[in-house]
Order: sequence, then structure tokens, then C-alpha cells
Amino acid sequence: MQLQGIGAARGIAMGPALVLRAEAPTSSNEEQSVAPEAIPAEMERLAQGLAQAQEALTALIARSEGPAAEILTAHQIMLGDPELLAAAQQEIQSNRVPAEVAISRAGEAIAQVLAGLDDPYLRERAADVRDVARQVVRVLTKAASPLAALRRPSVIVASDLAPSETAQLDPALVLALATETGGPTSHTAILARSLGIPAVVGAANLLGQIEDGQMVAVDGSKGRVWVQPGGEELEQVEGLLRAAKLEAEELKSLRNLPAITRDGHRVELAANVGHPGDSHAAMEAGAEGVGLYRTEFLFMNRGDVPTEEEQFEAYKAVIQAMGGRPVVIRTLDIGGDKELPALGLEKEANPFLGVRALRLCLRRPDLFRTQLRALLRASAFGPTRIMYPMVSGLDELRAANTLLNEERAKLIAEGVAVGTDLQVGIMIEVPSAALISDLLAPEVDFFSIGTNDLIQYTLAADRMNDGVAHLYQPFHPAVLRLIKHVCQMAHAHGKWVGMCGEMAGDPTAAEVLVGLGLDELSMAPASLGVVKRAVCNTSLTEAKKLALRLMAGGALTPSASPPAPVG
Repeated sequence: MQLQGIGAARGIAMGPALVLRAEAPTSSNEEQSVAPEAIPAEMERLAQGLAQAQEALTALIARSEGPAAEILTAHQIMLGDPELLAAAQQEIQSNRVPAEVAISRAGEAIAQVLAGLDDPYLRERAADVRDVARQVVRVLTKAASPLAALRRPSVIVASDLAPSETAQLDPALVLALATETGGPTSHTAILARSLGIPAVVGAANLLGQIEDGQMVAVDGSKGRVWVQPGGEELEQVEGLLRAAKLEAEELKSLRNLPAITRDGHRVELAANVGHPGDSHAAMEAGAEGVGLYRTEFLFMNRGDVPTEEEQFEAYKAVIQAMGGRPVVIRTLDIGGDKELPALGLEKEANPFLGVRALRLCLRRPDLFRTQLRALLRASAFGPTRIMYPMVSGLDELRAANTLLNEERAKLIAEGVAVGTDLQVGIMIEVPSAALISDLLAPEVDFFSIGTNDLIQYTLAADRMNDGVAHLYQPFHPAVLRLIKHVCQMAHAHGKWVGMCGEMAGDPTAAEVLVGLGLDELSMAPASLGVVKRAVCNTSLTEAKKLALRLMAGGALTPSASPPAPVG
């Protein structure tokens, strides 16, 4: 039997199903009553549960990439929401219920308010609040995750998967995902792509058709799910599996080869990492360096700011782990949307257009100088690229460089080694920066385009908002023209241009990006193989023609004939 859903993450797999049914409501302790004298202890238990859930999320974030890290960071913010804590405390004090019941009720009350709003984005956040509350309940009750039953390679089948569950999936045990709900921009889809796990979402009545242990096949490219395939269906699935195996062997053969187009144009492929431990996976996948190392996770889920020494050790670790390959390290990209008690950030009506990233660092030079010193010291251990995020104008860039140069001079005066292979660049994620890239280029060594924000800010469309997700179009002529302009201005000044947004890891975008003039593409390690193949299968001449056509409003259409084999 074949079911149709939405292809969310490419690839095909077949194996026994592990069906995750809806969890029973958190009500086993509903009848329990907390004695008045035990209320303070229960309040402390609630605080400890929240803290432990925060720690677990911090560990997940450190192992996650791009959109996955963004989603989990949003969950961490929700866990720190004073409204959630106050509501749970009120439940304990007024109704004398255990902490797990209190947080469950508080989360559900907030979720119901969100679910009743007109804004589709806020309605979708109701599921996130419920997931956050469930995480705390599991900590307090020491309950195992539904995925604890995963003992052998399986296809996970569920109505939906919470982000905290999806982020913990082990690609070695999870062959594929299939869910009844969700779309291509749902959290399950985004996380599956970042993990390199084939996924189909939005397959109606899936749970009614599949039992634990039944053989299930998932085609994440075309959105197909087969239940107990036999006869012609089994032959079809086995044919697709054979093709996938050949593809995997082809990609493996490319791992240690450079990404060079058919007419000899080379593009550097790097990896986005969130933790020094990710460096091994990056090199195993064939990364030529790290195109984005996030530093903000060092600052999260703690009551103080990391010291210069703590930061130095973290930066040095990833630089050394890459064994002489260049490492681009982004300075602190945090703003008023993140609850960081140690920084005392004020609430903002629109934090994504507020005091964040470099703007925050320039307001807090004490914080910024400490990070810059740590980065400069770490640069002595290998090729280092310091990158400022959220630059919108020339004054910001110059102010940041002034602080950097002052700290460099101090370190040298102190007799502290600073690397000689050090470059300084900026992220291009604000349209204003793209438009004045001719003015910015003489002041930097490189640009790295952050497409996640550049697309959102250019098109005024939040990619996480289902109501406007159709407007979030990476191939929109306006977006492509900005990227092209940035590349032209950088090259005119002898500077290189990279891309570290999600678009860089999309193999369908590779030819376009080559044609626009990108010198480097940085992505999750799982995407390196397919992007390298796409680069090798095109020519610079063809890529430029495609880019011109799309910038003129043309459609991105697959080529009439299959690409020539590589390797």
C-alpha cells in the first residue's frame, strides 16, 4: 500500500516501523495534593526541573546546526519565560499540585491562548509551548522519551515529532521519518534536512495504516510512503534503494576531491559547526574548512558571562581540530529575543530589528573586547577568520575594527602571540549591507552571505510562519540580484565571498550560486556530498546563464537531460 505525503528531506530508506503514539496526558499525579508545608520544596523542585531541561537543551543546541539550532534556541527562550514560571508557581501555591502537573497545566493554558489567535505563526507556537512543558515533565518524572524504545535501525512513524525529539534522533538508528502532519517548512522537516534523514510529512491517516514492526519504505524526495510493500511495489522500492546506494558510493568517491565545475572553476565547500566536537564530522564529510562557527552557545544557560580563558579554549579547540583548514568564527550573535540573565537584556517589541549581534557588542564593549581578545589569542593556532554579524553600515564595521585593532595591539604589547593568518569579514544579511558592499569591501577581507536573514529581510517574510512561508523564496530575483551585487563588489576589490545560510546547502541552488559568483559555500556536513556533485556536474558558463535567467524573473527548472556522471 502506498500513501502520499510531502517530501521534506531527500533520500529513501526501508525498515521496520517504530510507531510513536500520542503520549498519555500528564495526569498520573493530578489527584495528589501537596501539603502546605511542602509547597516551598515543590517550588524548588519546579526550579530544578526547569534548570535541568535548560541544560539538556543547551547540549542539544551545541550539537545542532542552522535552523535546528534556531528552533531549539527558541525553545530555550520559552523555558526562561517568566510568564510560564509564574503560571506554574501559581498552580502549586493555589491548587497544591505537584510541579509536573503545574508546569503541564501552565504550558497548556498558554498554548490554548496561542492556538486561538488569528496569526498562523503564533498558532503554530502552541505546539512549541506544549513541547517545552513536556520536556520539563519528563525531567521531573524521570520519564523516558518515546524514542527510548529505539533499539535497532527503524523508520519513525508519528502524528508529529516535537523539535526536542527530532533533534535527538541518531541518524545511525533512524532510517527515515514519516508524519501525519507538517509541511516543508515545519520543524520536523527542517530538522530532518539538517540531520540528513529522509522524511515525508503531511501523510494523512498514517498511524491508522501502520503497526509497530511492519516494513515501511519512505521516499523523502517525492513524498511517498509504502506500507508492507510487495510485488511491483517492492520491486520499485528496491530499485530506488539500489539507485540510492550507487549515489552514496558516488558521493563517497567525491569526498576528498575538490568541487570543480566541468570547465575548471573551483568552489570551496566548508561546514557549519556549533561545537568543536562537530569538526570530526565536518572533515569526514570532506569539508575544506569551517565556514561558520557559532559562539553564542558559550553564553547560554548560565548566570555569568564566559571568561576570556573559557572562550579562548573553545575557539582554540575548533581551530586545532580542523588541522590547518581555515575556520570562520562569528562573533556573538545574540539580541533582545534571547533570555540571557547575565547580560541583562531589555525586552524589545521587535527584537529581530533591535539591539542584537554587532549592535549589542558595540553597546557592550567590555563584552566584545573579551571575545575579541580570546579570538585573537586562538588565531595563533591556525588560520582564523573573525566575522561580525548583522552589519548594516560602515560606521558599525569601523567601530568594531577599531576595538579589534586596539585589543590586538594590547596583546602584542603583553607579549601574547596573535596569528599571522588572520582575516576579518562580515556577514551580509541586511539588505543595506548588500547595497553598500562596494563601500564595505575595502574595509574587510571577505563577505559571508547569511541567506536565512537576507531573504527574510528582503522579502519581509518569516520562513517559520506558515501564513507567509510561500513568500520566502530563495530564488526571488531581488534576492539573487543582491547576492550578485555583493559578489561583484567584493571581487572588484579582490575579496572573496562565501555563503553560510541554508541556501548554501541546497543542491538545487548550487548551480545558481556558482553562476552568481560565490567563492565558498558552507553548510551542514550532511549536505556536502550532494552540493559537491551539483557543482561538479555544471559548468561556469551554464551556471552564469542560469543565474541571469533567474535574475530576470525566469523559473528554476530541472535540465532536460540527466547530469553527466562524476568521478
